[in-house]
Amino acid sequence: MSAPQETIERALACARGDTIAIADEKSTANLRWAGNTLTTNGVSTTRQLTVIAVAKGCAGVVSRAGVRDDQIEDVVRAAEKAAADGTPAEDAAPITGAEHNGLFSEKWDLAPATTDIGILQGFATALGETLREARAAGRKLYGFAEHEMTSTFVGTSAGFRGRHDQPAGRVELNAKSDDMTRSAWAGVSTRDFSDVDVAGMDTSLAERLDWAKRSVSLPAGRYETLMPPAAAADLLTYLYWTAGAKAAAEGRTVFSKAGGGTRVGERLSALPVTLSSDPALPGLQSAPFVIAHTSGQDRSVFDNGLPVAATSWISGGDLCALHSSRYSASLAGLSATQAVDNLSFSLPGASATLPDMIASTQRGLLLTCLWYICDVDPQTLLLTGLTRDGVYLVENGEVTGAVNNFRFNESPVGMLSRLAEVGVTERTLPREWGDYFNRAQIPPIRVEGFNMSSVSQAN
Repeated sequence: MSAPQETIERALACARGDTIAIADEKSTANLRWAGNTLTTNGVSTTRQLTVIAVAKGCAGVVSRAGVRDDQIEDVVRAAEKAAADGTPAEDAAPITGAEHNGLFSEKWDLAPATTDIGILQGFATALGETLREARAAGRKLYGFAEHEMTSTFVGTSAGFRGRHDQPAGRVELNAKSDDMTRSAWAGVSTRDFSDVDVAGMDTSLAERLDWAKRSVSLPAGRYETLMPPAAAADLLTYLYWTAGAKAAAEGRTVFSKAGGGTRVGERLSALPVTLSSDPALPGLQSAPFVIAHTSGQDRSVFDNGLPVAATSWISGGDLCALHSSRYSASLAGLSATQAVDNLSFSLPGASATLPDMIASTQRGLLLTCLWYICDVDPQTLLLTGLTRDGVYLVENGEVTGAVNNFRFNESPVGMLSRLAEVGVTERTLPREWGDYFNRAQIPPIRVEGFNMSSVSQAN
């Protein structure tokens, strides 16, 4: 098969009209372990070609994996047929041309970036020692480490050429007591595993297992709640995903204004917090131009190649932007602000760590993990889910025991209005959404009246 760049050029050369071609080349390496023993490791590679043909305002989209050189034209013709048979797209717009190439095309001619099992070598050595120490201490460790590298090439018949290499790595570690009655979880994201401290992760989990030696039963209710970065990230990521312009303008979300329009400009938090995204965010870099394999409410294939800018979604506690395509922005009467594949939450001047926040708590819960999150009411962004692998009682500045699991009913937007404290921002991994979204930096937070709606029997 040809190189991805050549595949793009071949697809565009045989196209009969306006066309966008996207070639993705992805490699993955992973390690897995269970009960303090390495179980599997492996590598894989995939290649995909997406062709978007445009005809009379209609977009025909066809994606196929493992396309050989002699099949490229077949994919183009299939996309053109889909466009000819389709109905005009509401988001139809001129496709991106060479005027947007800039830095996006600097490395166009280089071979795709790849990963292999070698990137995990240093981590594997440290992991082996950590597994031995956990076994000696009577803990059982389970988990996995995964690294992906995706090179994406985008070309249009109007002359745009853009390339982005996206590394993505994560480690998830679960520690259990020897009798399997106590459990705790930790996760981290990384670009290259050079910054992963697996021994430190195990030390933190060992502390949580010790906390859980005492068990405390509590009823459902509203509690002052501390949330470490990972748990806060799960709720704030969901808030970000639903902060789209189109649904808000149509009156269907928590970001819709009563009587019409959106809530952009309204105060969401009394604390001057910022929720932002930036494709150049150090350590969390993401695609600096739109890569859209399909269209959605606030994503348009016609926007492929347009620059993605640093954006503050919430600034000083005020909602100031909703992510949008050119089309959905026009519907909402807002400036187009393309979604960015990372997220940062912060409070200016915040310096407290999670241990600091625990030490200043008279009585409350430490909620470390959320699970099975889903929305109940889009109009308020009410979410429900379960706690898992560690809910702890904090009394007089110390963790005094593990608490039973709960089902929670809580809105991250409502939660912003009840923020009592925000700590120092740090890189983290959302547990629920880490498969799809692992570029986040979030602080620990203190929330007044977090709603534990019922006791859960889940272990």
